Amino acid sequence: MRLSELTTMRVGGEPREVIDGDVIEEIIEAVTECDDLGRPVVILGEGSNVVCGDDVGDLTVIHIVTRGMVIETHAEHATVIAAAGEDWDHFVTFCAESGASAMAPLSGIPGSVGATPIQNVGAYGVEVAAFIDGVHVWDRSERVARWLTREDCAFGYRTSVFKEHPDRYVILEVRFVLPASGEVVIEHEQLVQALGVTVGSRVPGTQVRELVLALRRSKGMVVDPADPDSISVGSFFVNPTLGDADVARLPAECPRFPAGPGRTKVSAAWLIENAGITRGFTLGTPARVSTKHVLALTNGGGASAADVLTLARHVRATVLDRWSVELQPEPRLIGMSLTG
Repeated sequence: MRLSELTTMRVGGEPREVIDGDVIEEIIEAVTECDDLGRPVVILGEGSNVVCGDDVGDLTVIHIVTRGMVIETHAEHATVIAAAGEDWDHFVTFCAESGASAMAPLSGIPGSVGATPIQNVGAYGVEVAAFIDGVHVWDRSERVARWLTREDCAFGYRTSVFKEHPDRYVILEVRFVLPASGEVVIEHEQLVQALGVTVGSRVPGTQVRELVLALRRSKGMVVDPADPDSISVGSFFVNPTLGDADVARLPAECPRFPAGPGRTKVSAAWLIENAGITRGFTLGTPARVSTKHVLALTNGGGASAADVLTLARHVRATVLDRWSVELQPEPRLIGMSLTG
């Protein structure tokens, strides 16, 4: 089986072996055996935030397909434990139907529950870190299964201890604590305007979910076989966080957001588009910039991993040349690198 069959970008060669892990103990056993034998391992969920190379014949892929969700509802909050292999959007729906709608702004994000802590997945002003209470992991270094606290996870903007140390932890389950409410507090300006409410307003979770799904579809950010722009990993580059001097060199119209003392987050999409990369841009291969959103790189049909990598390098180099800002990839790159 090729990795192109297991990832949303639909690129990637044939690994040494693919092992479906639907029981925690079997996942740990498979990882440990590979570690003992010195075989390189890739842990894969739904493949929505990875781009795999064409030459991966030395890899063993452990495909996490565990299932299970348990919720305990209390007076003011709900505690939910979900298996790493559960589909993320299915999980968000499950929580909302159980009376805990706070994660409705994260509706429609492709991938598995276990993948969300790695990137500290976020959208429309909400990050999963705000709700994660603990992550059950297999620690490959210490060879022990344990729960990491939220503090242990070292969450930041699109990062975590799991992203910083990609080969140390195997995520097995995630525990969330959510407000026991069917409403969502709206803080993000785009949702405020689209809903016609004021900042801090409480809106039914079902209404927020419907809006967010519509917004994501308009950008090709909901996986849909009928939409070629959704054959991607979503946003390919993260919004860069810059110091004051670097921000001062950018035009005033470049969108920017506070990111702590002396730091400002700027829009990667604006930098790309205003460097001359347009929607639908291609270098003559099936890999192209989305026709809906310049932050997404897509597989127009039959693209190779090399095609995607060449396009990503071109976009990155163009932005660096125009704005002196080096974009960083959001997905994990397996068997490939933007540098070199």
